[in-house]
Amino acid sequence: MKLVDKPITKKELSEMARKTFGDLIKAVVDVEEEIFVVDGEMHADEEQYLLTKGSNQNNLWGINLYPDLSGDSFIEFDSMINVRPRLNNFSQKVENPKIRQKIVAIVTKLVK
Repeated sequence: MKLVDKPITKKELSEMARKTFGDLIKAVVDVEEEIFVVDGEMHADEEQYLLTKGSNQNNLWGINLYPDLSGDSFIEFDSMINVRPRLNNFSQKVENPKIRQKIVAIVTKLVK
């Protein structure tokens, strides 16, 4: 797993993706700390990594990145860790538009 707190290239993400899932790489974003973790086998593994680093679980959201795509196709807001009824998120998708916007801003800032 790799903590992304400094810019990373799409090429680096693409290389990681090819070693695991082919065209996608899993990521968990901390929307408060504005960082994310990539290259875990499961979102839950990446979530656990961030929790051990002091992240608050309410701020962690699972996504998939498709480094060979761009625009709206680059980020998929889908993960089992996103099912959080206590936060009014009842599906695997990130339902809150403000949280999705925050995720997009973080990923855009850190992926070059």
